[in-house]
Parts: sequence; structure tokens; C-alpha cells
Amino acid sequence: MNANRRKIDTGRGGSTVTHVAKTSFDYLIMAASAVFVGIALFFVSPAAADDAFNPWEQQWVDPWNPSSEALIPETPTSLSSVPTLGDAGFWPVLRAMSMYEQIEEWGGWKSIPRGEKIELGDRDDRVPLIRERLVATGDLAISGGDPAVYDEHVYEGTRRFQSRHGLTPDGVIGPRTIDTMNVPVSKRIKQLAINLQRLNEVSESLGRRYVFVNIAGQEVEAVTDGRVDLRRRVIVGKEDRQTPEITSEITFLAFNPYWHVPRSIAEKDLIPKARRNPAYFERLGIRVYRGGREVSARSVNWYRTSARDVRLRQDPSPRNSLGTVKIHFNNPYAVYLHDTPSKSLFGRTARTYSSGCVRVEDVHDLTEWLLSETEGWDRARIDGVVNQRNRRDVRLAETVPVYLLYLTAWVDDSGVVNFRDDVYDIDRRVRTSSLTR
Repeated sequence: MNANRRKIDTGRGGSTVTHVAKTSFDYLIMAASAVFVGIALFFVSPAAADDAFNPWEQQWVDPWNPSSEALIPETPTSLSSVPTLGDAGFWPVLRAMSMYEQIEEWGGWKSIPRGEKIELGDRDDRVPLIRERLVATGDLAISGGDPAVYDEHVYEGTRRFQSRHGLTPDGVIGPRTIDTMNVPVSKRIKQLAINLQRLNEVSESLGRRYVFVNIAGQEVEAVTDGRVDLRRRVIVGKEDRQTPEITSEITFLAFNPYWHVPRSIAEKDLIPKARRNPAYFERLGIRVYRGGREVSARSVNWYRTSARDVRLRQDPSPRNSLGTVKIHFNNPYAVYLHDTPSKSLFGRTARTYSSGCVRVEDVHDLTEWLLSETEGWDRARIDGVVNQRNRRDVRLAETVPVYLLYLTAWVDDSGVVNFRDDVYDIDRRVRTSSLTR
């Protein structure tokens, strides 16, 4: 584990908290206590509050204060300019963990029975429980009205809850929304603690410019000088072909790339299709090589051929599985970021469809950002190279650090606590006895 030192000015009359990562994660709890003590002992210094990053000034709806207002974000949280990594992401998660511990002390929330789906305007005996559940975590302010009616107020609170849990924010309460609401507060606390540890283990020296891929959150951030310049959706690996956690540096971009098909994909996916349709490889522009020489796909007996016997390579084309660009960084897994011809999958809330690589939505927004400090490359030139469909590698003037990290909980710049499903079942395998009290 890295011995990362995190120091932050709380803006409360000079109170400072310092944390050094150690084997025991109890130090994080000590840090949280120290911050709360600092808040109690010092008043706000206006100058410090203006100049210092202050996670304690973020919005949090007090669920036990009737005058609190639960604000529904008018813009997606993905538009946040505050990065997920570094102090800007670490300390708000620590604060959120303390808030959820407070909710636990107040009794948490009750379980909501499954049943028929609930839509706007419905009357249902479970709506009072849903109201209580949304109020508990600040998704809904205490309000009047018929407590059993699923009115506009509760509908908007549900949409807010769904959005920050990675569900489709349609306001319809079905089995998946009910199951997510029923996750106990103790599990959410452990989830925050696990992700706090992951954030703490990332180097504080992230780089002036860097790219961060949240594997569980299925988004990518491009950050310059502590500010997110762009954030896009990504598609990550399936449960049985997981995208690995990686720290590396982006070195070059391959425009209109060849796709050298990995042996595992050839064996599991492509060769079975060629057995059913001998013209499959020709249709997709996939060449077959045996013994270093190209052979016709139709001449191969695919029922007696395995991926060990041949190499497959797909030519650059609109059908190429890598799309129009591959973003390369050294790693032992042959994983990279790339374009895709299958754009429709980005519209889904859960995006675990790849074989381990990361497909990027609107990828040339990212290539433009990566090449912005490489002389002679602007968006017009990038588009020209792509449209010519000629194979070309472009090395970055300076390498850009890239971090692929599995985060199932984080806090955005509005103080909204986001949770995501543990799609790879990694959180469940983490021993949490040392993470929480």
C-alpha cells in the first residue's frame, strides 16, 4: 500500500487534518473524528473558505430537518467538473461515510416489500415506507399530502435516488429499485469504506493531466490541473472477462487500427461463428494467417481448427471492432481504450459488454484532448485522418497517466453520494472488519 499523505485545510479557522495511509484503515476514522472536532472548535475563515477546497461545504440534506430541501439535479452528475480521484474525491467520501454512520445510529431504514410496480399517481400501502426511505438519505424532503399516494414529489425523489444508484431514472418503482432501496445502511457504510481505501491507495501525484476510467461507474474522465475537461460513458468487460485495474501511461494513438484478435476471443467468439457461416470472416474483413501466410477463410476446416492454429486480423473499416482509434498504454493484459462501431450500447445504464478493453463514447472528444498538447494536431486534422481510413500511429508529445480503478461509491461536487452495483463481485470479497468500527 502506498504511504500517501493527505492534508486538507477545512476552512474552519486554520484547522488542518493530515492522514498517512497505513495497514490499519482505522486511521481514516480517526481523521474523520478530527475533522468533526475541528468544525466544533473553529469558526469559518472567509478567506480560507474561498481559497481552499472544502468538502464540508457541499450540499447535504438533513433527513431529520423538516425545512430541508432535497434538490433534484437539473443536469446529470456526469457534468461535474470536480475529479473523482485525489483529495477532491477522497474527503467527500470520508464525510459521506460519517453521514451514513449517523443514519445508522438513527435506526437506518425499514425494508420495503416487493409487489406490483408503482407509477406516478398510484396509491399503494408501500408508499409511506418509500417516503421514509427517500427522506433517510436526503433524496426527499418531508412534505404533506396523502402519504399513500405516489405523487410528483415522491416521484422526483425516486428519480434522484435512481440516478445516483446507476438505475434508469424513470421514476417507476419496480423490483430493481425496491431491491436497491432495501440495501441496508450497514452495507452502504462498508461500501463507502472499501472505496475510501481504494481512493487512498491511488498516488496523490496523479499528474497535471491524466485519464481516469471508473470500471464500476462505467465512465471516463480527462483531467487537467484538477479540473475535469470531459467525461464520457464507457463500456467495460463482462463479468467473465473483467476489465482489470491498471495504472499506466498513454503513449500513442493508433488511428484506423488493425485488430489483432486475441486468442481467447477467437476461440470463444469468432471461430464458432465461422463454423456456422464460412463467409463470416470475409464479410467482416477478417484475414486468416497460418504459419505466417495468409490463407482463405473458406479453405479452413474450422471444425478441426482452434485459435492455436491460426492468427486473425481485422482490416481497418467501419466494421472494425476497434472502430477508428485505439488508445495505447503499456499493460500485461493487452487492454486499451478504443472506439466501437456498436454505439447503441452506450445508451444503456449497465454497460458490461466488452471482452476486457474499454470502449469510449464520442471517443474523438478524448483523442482531441489527448493530442491538444501535441503540435500540429487539432480536431480538423483528427477527423481528416479518420475519414481517409488510412492506418496511422501518432505518438503523444508527453505521455498521459491513465488510471483504471474499480469504484462502486463516490461523491460528486454537489455532495451527491453515488453508488453502483458490484458488477464483478469484488466488494463482497473484501474483508471489511478493519475498515469500519
